[in-house]
Amino acid sequence: MAKVKPFKGVRPPKHLVEDIVSRPYDVLNSEEARKEAEGNEKSLYRIIKPEIDFEPGTDEHDPKVYEKAAENFKMFQEKGWLVQDEEDHYYIYAQTMNGRTQYGFVIAAWVNDYMEGRIKKHELTRRDKEEDRMKHVRVNNANVEPVFFAFPDNEILEGIIKKVTSEAPEYDFIAPDGFGHTLWKIADKETIDLITEEFEKIPHLYIADGHHRSAAAALVGAEKAKNNPKHKGDEEYNYFMAVAFPSSHLNIIDYNRVVKDLNGLTTEEFLKKLSDNFIVEEKGEEIYRPSGLHNFSLYIDGKWYSLTAKPGTYDDKDPIGVLDVTVSSDLILRDILGITDLRSDKRIDFVGGIRGLGELKKRVDSGEMKMALALYPVTMDQLIAIADSGNIMPPKTTWFEPKLRSGLVIHKLD
Repeated sequence: MAKVKPFKGVRPPKHLVEDIVSRPYDVLNSEEARKEAEGNEKSLYRIIKPEIDFEPGTDEHDPKVYEKAAENFKMFQEKGWLVQDEEDHYYIYAQTMNGRTQYGFVIAAWVNDYMEGRIKKHELTRRDKEEDRMKHVRVNNANVEPVFFAFPDNEILEGIIKKVTSEAPEYDFIAPDGFGHTLWKIADKETIDLITEEFEKIPHLYIADGHHRSAAAALVGAEKAKNNPKHKGDEEYNYFMAVAFPSSHLNIIDYNRVVKDLNGLTTEEFLKKLSDNFIVEEKGEEIYRPSGLHNFSLYIDGKWYSLTAKPGTYDDKDPIGVLDVTVSSDLILRDILGITDLRSDKRIDFVGGIRGLGELKKRVDSGEMKMALALYPVTMDQLIAIADSGNIMPPKTTWFEPKLRSGLVIHKLD
């Protein structure tokens, strides 16, 4: 059963929110963060990407960079740019993209639920990335950025969303990328208790996005419990911050592949090999988008092709075998192109569907890449089935958009 609680959020005053909030630390590099924060001393990048306060080229993993994050976090609070709520609250956070809005609860999730597998994951994490985020949590003694959770739809929680969001929000703005962000604070004690009770009825929470942040937050919480001789179990460090969305609100978009070469094959030879396992149809110069599960879109030599996997090439009874990312990784990338490790092979790159299929065409037409492969997006049901079965998705399978804005609410561990 999911154990969650409200907390005293640390957040910007209303008039400063747009100066402070930022994109998550892992969707942009140091130079992009430096540019976005230029001329803005209040940007959250000074806490989550503090290398921007040093000379360009400074290693973001240098101890002095982590120290700078803590120094800036303290300074933001001293200057009143971030202020802690006096009472425990839940918050509702809405994101609007292309006219569609999704609503999530900002909660403090229980570390033990992560450690004992009730918060389920579908991706592997890398130790170096975990360690980086652990240092960030330790030095700030806070979860500065939330994790992105999904949970099975719940009628009562849906009713609470409708009731709370009919009232005036704390924040409501459109970010530079055109996506809307709105936040409500829940102060009513009865509603707070009801949220806690309803989450307790939910058997599992699912990490949609932010596997490294989840691991780091939970590991630091467990570490603090172990190092505290007076540990009781109700301390704030036993919890970490997440935004949890009903799964029907979420939309996974496609995550596509571009490859530098054809492993020594000509285009004709490559297409011929593809026809062993796929029905290959030339579609011409107009962008072709995959029409459904097991249909792929290939762009090569200025032309688009439809590839439909032949029966027997996928396993609808296996939560991993049914995925188009598995079909394409095994039958195209591995068997024909010799790409076996999607995480480390330099011949392949990945393009989030938010950039559109035009981005695939551009990277091939420029000569940087030889071919592009677009996939039909994974569904939330597939993600949940994989997490429930204890399996791990292949790398670069899901892309969630919009990303959570960082800095709307921060969770302190003391």
